[in-house]
Amino acid sequence: MSEEGARKRSERSTPETMSRTFSASVYRAWRTKEEVADFYSNSVGNYDQDSRVERYKGPVIAANAMAKYFGNNIPQTKVLDVAAGTGLVGEQLQNRGFKHLDALDPAAGMLEQARKKNIYTNIYCEFLDGNRLPIDDDTYDCCVISGGMGEGHIPCRGLNELIRLTRPGGLVCILMNESRHPQCRDYRDGLEQLIKELEDAGKWKWLSRDRVPKYAFGDDGVRFTFRIC
Repeated sequence: MSEEGARKRSERSTPETMSRTFSASVYRAWRTKEEVADFYSNSVGNYDQDSRVERYKGPVIAANAMAKYFGNNIPQTKVLDVAAGTGLVGEQLQNRGFKHLDALDPAAGMLEQARKKNIYTNIYCEFLDGNRLPIDDDTYDCCVISGGMGEGHIPCRGLNELIRLTRPGGLVCILMNESRHPQCRDYRDGLEQLIKELEDAGKWKWLSRDRVPKYAFGDDGVRFTFRIC
């Protein structure tokens, strides 16, 4: 192989390039929601290694935002980690003193990996798709999502369930790749409109929409935060 060919092959096989290839494979329209869950379950083998903190900063960014918001109340704060996967956000929260953590994710294989880390009290293998989850109203002080928003993933209508699960005064924190917003038809046509409608209806207060540099694999992200009314 020529030196130029070897260089191009090396560039194609960098962790960042492989991660972008993975993202392109998973953030797309699926025939059924079960298909995307199975895709994640079958990809669990190298997931933590490929998503370590220097590549995927979302879990650290989310945990830092929550630690700042809850401050001295961290040990008592009850959190639902939505799209928890293998527990990357949960690990960062635990490192900052959060003790009451539950996980929600539709991918059983991912949750099995998370279970081994002994981070979560309760683990729910469920979709956040707008249908009622088997969890009581006002159970959590915070619901957090990092990486669960995108084409074929959590739909806009899932936001209503986050509001139901979070107590008044509690926080909803959502991080996503900035490019997912315009690429996903559901979000492009209605995400921020629904956010504003929910605020106008007195369901929550929109606290911030912040651009996050180098959120995941070199790509920028956006962080939404809301306080439940």
